[in-house]
Amino acid sequence: MPGEESILQRGLEAFAELGYEHASARELARRLGVSHNFINDRYGSKLAFWRAVVDAAMEAQLARLPQVDPSLDDAEYLRQFITGLYRSAAVDTSGMDRIMLDELSQDTERLDYLYERYIAPTLQLMVPSIERLVASGRIAPIPMDVLFFAVIPPVAGIVQEPLARRLGRPVPASPEQLTATAESLAALVVNGLLSTGSENHLRA
Repeated sequence: MPGEESILQRGLEAFAELGYEHASARELARRLGVSHNFINDRYGSKLAFWRAVVDAAMEAQLARLPQVDPSLDDAEYLRQFITGLYRSAAVDTSGMDRIMLDELSQDTERLDYLYERYIAPTLQLMVPSIERLVASGRIAPIPMDVLFFAVIPPVAGIVQEPLARRLGRPVPASPEQLTATAESLAALVVNGLLSTGSENHLRA
């Protein structure tokens, strides 16, 4: 029988390719190389197995995030944090990006899990700096939904390689090229946020 790490990785690949609803217990068991009742016996349910798969992938990805010095100027902290977020995506080949794209479009308890365990805590790492930049007039007031969609979707520019190739990205893209792409995207996002002054506030 495959080891735990292999089982979680195969599960990740299955959920990324098929989506949660189309990843039947029978198909998961086939791809994992286990008996048809293994998931229920080991994890309790398909949903619990999905959570274990997501936790393993997300914890590995979060562990790659660099620690940003909280004493930095808030704008520089924001720049380094977002750059680190994008760089970590540049080296992530797990398929978690496909699971995220699929789950973020559905109103399910799986989205609740992703939001409460990973999305909200990640946003909260930026909020104090954002609030101070708003208070000083260096950034316009930003509703949380606008902040999220300003910062997170550009990750697609790193992980959606088939489209990126059609837009002119070299094939294959080297790690150095992906890192440069991550840094360019981060600069565009942060510079865009900082270019909004107190005279051009966004309304909630």
